[in-house]
Amino acid sequence: MAAQLPALTTRALTIRFGGHVAVDAVSAEFYPGTLTVIVGPNGAGKTTYFNLISGQLAATSGSVLLGGVDVTRLGAARRTTLGIGRAFQLTNLFPNLTVAENVRLAVQARAGIGMHMFSVWSRHRDIIDRADHYLDRVALAPRRDARVATLSHGDQRKLEVAILLALEPAVMMFDEPTAGMSVDDVPVVLDLIHQVKLERNKTVLLVEHKMDVVRALADRIVVLHNGQLVADGEPATVMASPIVQEAYLGNALGNTLGTGALEDA
Repeated sequence: MAAQLPALTTRALTIRFGGHVAVDAVSAEFYPGTLTVIVGPNGAGKTTYFNLISGQLAATSGSVLLGGVDVTRLGAARRTTLGIGRAFQLTNLFPNLTVAENVRLAVQARAGIGMHMFSVWSRHRDIIDRADHYLDRVALAPRRDARVATLSHGDQRKLEVAILLALEPAVMMFDEPTAGMSVDDVPVVLDLIHQVKLERNKTVLLVEHKMDVVRALADRIVVLHNGQLVADGEPATVMASPIVQEAYLGNALGNTLGTGALEDA
């Protein structure tokens, strides 16, 4: 049997802002059916690394490969079309459209249908049904006709996940998906991510600082510190690694990884 190819690869991926190296030659491979959590202290480069993968930032050097194809020079929109999907912390929502309309646009984009076909939605029952399916999955069906601007922060985050699911990318990237959510909403999103992971054909990357979330979902943990990859492996092994403990808050890391929360990046 042929060895499984990585869905996503970064090779010596680097970005500099003036004299500051925010991501420093990070090389990693990510495989279908594996959920990788990226952690690190404040300023470690986690979100910047995400931005380089999804195309929001252009790399100074290094490369990004999707299914073995070099996409380094492609912009974010093209990478999305090819299969890199990212939840953007509310910036990709249309606040004056309804919840259902937001998801329908994502379904249309996935189907290759024009983005301005509001007038013919009624002729595309399959699009409407597909959008409703994703709204059901994130428990937003009762709010389908509400304007997005009227949703709570937690419901907007759930809508963001629904849009990402509707795009059906091969690689799904979540940046602190439960941030700002109520206690009742968090299990809904975590269960969704868990179900995506069980499908085994998706590659999931998650930036997270809540260690209960990390422990619940991670197959693998990648640790960034000062823009460099300092640890990569199974959760128990990474958490016990001396280099990881030193990379965080000295001796306080053991407590941080064991019971607390990692800082934002």
